[in-house]
Amino acid sequence: MPVVSHKGRPNIKGLGKFRYVVEQTFALLHHFKRLAVRWERRTELHDAFVSLACSLICYRRLKKTRS
Repeated sequence: MPVVSHKGRPNIKGLGKFRYVVEQTFALLHHFKRLAVRWERRTELHDAFVSLACSLICYRRLKKTRS
């Protein structure tokens, strides 16, 4: 079971690294206004936009590492 360390606590067994990745991912997702403010009433549409946003984030990151 994955465990993320609490904010402000010492880095126990490298758990702070996982916290950084999770916080960075949430910050990147909040750049998409439609996800930050949930406009959709249907869960399927919201899930689709989250998947699309994650795909765009991964694509941009891969594009950055290749150049």
